Amino acid sequence: MRQEQKRTHVYLMPGMAADSAIFENVILAQEQFEVHLLEWEIPEPDESLESYAKRMLKHVHHEDIALIGVSFGGVIVQEMAKFLDLKRLIIISSVKCSNELPPRMKFASRTGLFKIIPTGLATYVDHFEKFAFGNFLKQRAKLYKQYISITDKVYLDWAIKNMVNWKCEKPDEKVIHIHGDKDEVFPVKYIENAIIVKGGTHIMIVNRFRWFNENLPSLILTGKIKKKKKNEKVNKEL
Repeated sequence: MRQEQKRTHVYLMPGMAADSAIFENVILAQEQFEVHLLEWEIPEPDESLESYAKRMLKHVHHEDIALIGVSFGGVIVQEMAKFLDLKRLIIISSVKCSNELPPRMKFASRTGLFKIIPTGLATYVDHFEKFAFGNFLKQRAKLYKQYISITDKVYLDWAIKNMVNWKCEKPDEKVIHIHGDKDEVFPVKYIENAIIVKGGTHIMIVNRFRWFNENLPSLILTGKIKKKKKNEKVNKEL
C-alpha cells in the first residue's frame, strides 16, 4: 500500500485591511497542499510590528510551512518568518526592504505626513477614494474596496504608520518576491531580484489568479517556476 503523500501547509496573509477573500480564486491541489487563511487583528495603537508579528504566530499550527503575504501582508509575513522555521517564504506585490519603498512613502515617513491621512473616513468605504490623502491610500482604497474587511481607524493608522516606517536594511535571502511590472503602489523600478509578472498590477493576486494557480505549486515545493515544454501553450493572461 502506497504511503500517503505528505501535504504542505500553506498560510496566506492578505493585504492591508483586506479580507482573505482576495485568495478565493487561488486554487492549490488538495492532495499536495492544505491552505490556511490568515486574517488581520486590531493592533494596540502603539504596538510594534515585531509584537504584532509574534501575536500572529498563534494562528500557525504546523511546521515547515509555506508563508505567503500580499502587499503589507508581505511585510507581516517577513516579520513572522523571523520566529519560524519555514519551507518557503513568498511575498506578492510587496517589498523586501525599506530601500524598495517608493519615494513618496519615504517622504511621508521623513515628514510625518502619513499622520494626517483621514483614516476615519474609511468607514465610508464607497467614498473613501474621493477623500483619501495621497496616492498611496487612494490606490489602496481602489484596489481593495471590494475585498476590504477592516475600516477600524486604529488599525488603519497603525498599518499605514508601520508600512511607511518599516525598517529593514537587509532582506531575507530566502524570500521569493513576485511582482507585477504595472504595480501602482510599489513601482517595479524600485524592486530588485523579483519574479516579474508582465502586466501585473498591485491586485494581480485577484485578477491574475491563473498565473498563481499555474506557478505557485512549483514555487512552494521547489522554490522555482516550472519550465514550460516547447509545445505547451502560454497562458494568455500572463
